[in-house]
Amino acid sequence: MFRKAKLTTEEGMKQLHDAGLDSLPGGGAEIFHPQIREQICADKVDANGWLRIHEVAHELGMHSNATMLYGHIEKYEHRIDHMKRLRDLQDKTNGFNTFIPLKFRNMDNDMSNVPETSINEDMRLYAIARIYLDNFPHLKAYWPMLGRQNAQLSLSFGVNDIDGTIDDSTKIYSMAGSEELNPKMSTEELVQLIKQVKRKPVERDTLYNVVKDYSVAEFETAVLN
Repeated sequence: MFRKAKLTTEEGMKQLHDAGLDSLPGGGAEIFHPQIREQICADKVDANGWLRIHEVAHELGMHSNATMLYGHIEKYEHRIDHMKRLRDLQDKTNGFNTFIPLKFRNMDNDMSNVPETSINEDMRLYAIARIYLDNFPHLKAYWPMLGRQNAQLSLSFGVNDIDGTIDDSTKIYSMAGSEELNPKMSTEELVQLIKQVKRKPVERDTLYNVVKDYSVAEFETAVLN
């Protein structure tokens, strides 16, 4: 968008911010390491470009999220490299709200031959991310990709945020083989899911301001979006 408008990242982000934009999602990060990025998403902005966009947003007073697509052809050192770059930028700007590991699903894509990670590996990643990225206030499990029960389990491995009452807006994950063919949960279902593992259900907005605390309402538990 900035290239088409012949604007620098700084100019473009300032125009968006002035027009009312005050936060960014964290998609497109995939894996930052160039050896892996070249193989899985060569058409996307490189790691330095992704990080620069978020740094500029943070400098303007905006907050953003960060993702990492894991469980495909990357190795442990690539995951650590990815998280270190995020940690270093967070130390500099303190602008990230949450880290969102995204589990690779292997159905109907160019890497269908790559086996998916086990649930043990998934939980280990969440626990390591929570310890290593201690300067990130939140760690999110994206339940349409993990499945409801596994997302619930992740609340015992450092996760404090599970995506909320989304409708079927993420068919890409269903197509890739996620356990949720119809990724949709009501507020009541989410509250119950969180309550079952003795966590505190709080509905939040994008910037993690509390909208409603269900632990003191007729429902009771991690953070709903």
